[in-house]
Amino acid sequence: MIARFASFQLDSERHQLFRDGSEIHLTPKAFTLLSFLIEAAPRVVPKAELHQLLWPNGIVSDATLVGLVKEIRRALSGGDEDEPLIRTAHRIGYAFNTPVANAPQRSHVSRWLIAGERRIALIEGDNVIGRDCEANVGLDYSTVSRHHARLIVSDTRTVLEDLGSKNGTTIGGTRLTGAVTLRNGDRFSCGQILLTYRESSADLPTATQVSRIGDSQSRS
Repeated sequence: MIARFASFQLDSERHQLFRDGSEIHLTPKAFTLLSFLIEAAPRVVPKAELHQLLWPNGIVSDATLVGLVKEIRRALSGGDEDEPLIRTAHRIGYAFNTPVANAPQRSHVSRWLIAGERRIALIEGDNVIGRDCEANVGLDYSTVSRHHARLIVSDTRTVLEDLGSKNGTTIGGTRLTGAVTLRNGDRFSCGQILLTYRESSADLPTATQVSRIGDSQSRS
């Protein structure tokens, strides 16, 4: 679930809460409570139901639940608790107290690179291509720079850009001087290494995923 309310965005799948683009920390149980209240809104959720959700195998006092509600209110109010987004229904339970817009669900698209007979899975966000041992896409070849290029993967597109590499990144025989959006099947080269970008709504076979490829050539 991705829910937007006021200046906030909550992503239950990734367990993240943002305010104006900045992440806000909540303890795990506070995040679970907030997510559940948002999904249940505008219903008042009884305390017994919340206890069963948060502590199914144990018994805790109402004070513990109140503490979680206070934690959420502090996070959402920025210190101003005059108009809390979580409403208390005295002696009953709690309800989320502001309109919520549910964002479209993130598309589940697998994206990967093909290098020879190998596949390298891409993650959402930055995927650095290079010889460096910490590069997401490790290519241990002498014509590849330590930080050669990067692929920026988002919900809707994958963007390729060179990182000032010595031997350059080319696509269609043209050396990259800026960012370019890749389409399924596009081929590009980092140094002398040819890579093919692929994407699919089907899952990538795990048996063929690898984290690094390379040869024994000397490093430049």
